[in-house]
Amino acid sequence: MRSIWNGAISFGLVSIPIKLVNATENHSIHFRQIHLADGGRIRYRKVCELDEEEVSGGEIGKAYEDADGTMIPITDEDLAQLPLPTAKTIEIVAFVPADEIDPLQMDAAYYLSANGVPAAKPYTLLREALKRSNKVAVAKYALRGRERLGMLRVVDDVIAMHGLLWPDEIRAPEGVAPDSDVTVRDAELDLADALMDTLGEVDMDSLHDDYREAVEELIAAKASGEAVQPSESEDSGGGKVIDLIAALESSVRAAKKSRGEGEKEAESEEDMADVHPIKKKATPRKTAPQKSSPKSTGGKKSTASTAKKTTQKKTTSKSTSSASSSKGTSSANSAKKQTSSGSRSTTKKKTAAPRKRASA
Repeated sequence: MRSIWNGAISFGLVSIPIKLVNATENHSIHFRQIHLADGGRIRYRKVCELDEEEVSGGEIGKAYEDADGTMIPITDEDLAQLPLPTAKTIEIVAFVPADEIDPLQMDAAYYLSANGVPAAKPYTLLREALKRSNKVAVAKYALRGRERLGMLRVVDDVIAMHGLLWPDEIRAPEGVAPDSDVTVRDAELDLADALMDTLGEVDMDSLHDDYREAVEELIAAKASGEAVQPSESEDSGGGKVIDLIAALESSVRAAKKSRGEGEKEAESEEDMADVHPIKKKATPRKTAPQKSSPKSTGGKKSTASTAKKTTQKKTTSKSTSSASSSKGTSSANSAKKQTSSGSRSTTKKKTAAPRKRASA
């Protein structure tokens, strides 16, 4: 990585030669402006407003525009004569806990590399001191013509520096919070907590820019002459009045489904559903033979016989014998007539007996 600034860290009376290296890079896709009529590229040219002539970089200087529009020229020599102790030095002014730094102040990030073999010892000393103290160093430094504020912390085995905005550069959040008083119920907070627990943590390395990938696919498709299919954009429902409880419940279900927890719950419910019917069916199978009796066996036989055959001699003889023992000789004579007929239906036999009883 190419260094963008060379200087030293001032740590009390200790001076640590270092090189400043960009810790981040921009992966955004940049577009050029073109003339729609012929596809020619549109370029910006620096033109003087007075003579309307294009000027080169060597002819361009700095100036401060006063309130009335007057330009006050400022040269590099003027700036070099200013007393700037941090011109080539990252001067540590304090060591504070990391949570005292407002994340709103965070700006660009840099790696500090030890510049040369003699810098290794003091560099390692500062790094280990930061590790053991669990603190960060607040420092002042100058870069690109202005003095800046920075925070030094340890990343792996490297000292990193975050550029910080000055405290007076942070705007107060006045008028940003909702004006009306809103009451949040405990049930809503419980669902919000459940959603937070369901979403859980994430591997930061797994996050990527979906939009940039879509733009790259679009460029590749147009470059190869392929037809570009418009993608369907999902309706986020922004600006709509929603049921907060229902939205939170749906969010929890969707989060569980995306993490596979919903499928596990469904499988467990199916397993329970499979187990319960088996237990219910197994119980009557075991108890049925224990409760069996001659009456129930005879009942099954009589039901089967009436469904399959219209008349059975054994069943008829048993029924007629029981009837003859209770009713007497007249029912015995009717049983003989029923046996001799053979082909008559059971209903006719039952109706024949009452006629003889009535005649008797």
